[in-house]
Amino acid sequence: MPGETQDRQFEEARRDLHCRTLSKLDGDFAGLVYLASTRDYNTGQYVHDGLAAHFSEPIAERALAAAHQEIFKSLALSPLQVLVNELEHYIRSSGGDVNEILKTWRNLQPYRMLVPTRCDLLIVELFISNIKIALAIVEPDQVGDR
Repeated sequence: MPGETQDRQFEEARRDLHCRTLSKLDGDFAGLVYLASTRDYNTGQYVHDGLAAHFSEPIAERALAAAHQEIFKSLALSPLQVLVNELEHYIRSSGGDVNEILKTWRNLQPYRMLVPTRCDLLIVELFISNIKIALAIVEPDQVGDR
């Protein structure tokens, strides 16, 4: 059955993505940023040469989109303190200047690019609102000292 084969390949691609890539990243927020970065911002299509070479482009795209939606929804629906902790950890581990990162995130709002291509608008609004609150809670000296 062609559908069963594609479903099996999809699940294998999701496991591969998780085991080889996402599990190696430092936290869920880093995973969200990574997955969003695999999406072409002009077309909305997800691209991952390694997955596409091992499976196929459509299977790779489907696995990336599913993982992106899953991690986004998990973070968006998590308690605010969890999101604050994830954001602090991400900023701390980025290696950049904490003040500059916070200033950029508050002014340019790059977190809006983290939203998956297809997502419930209420969850998107909740995520954006919670990120704004988290950014207001995070203090540069707290992030830098941990």
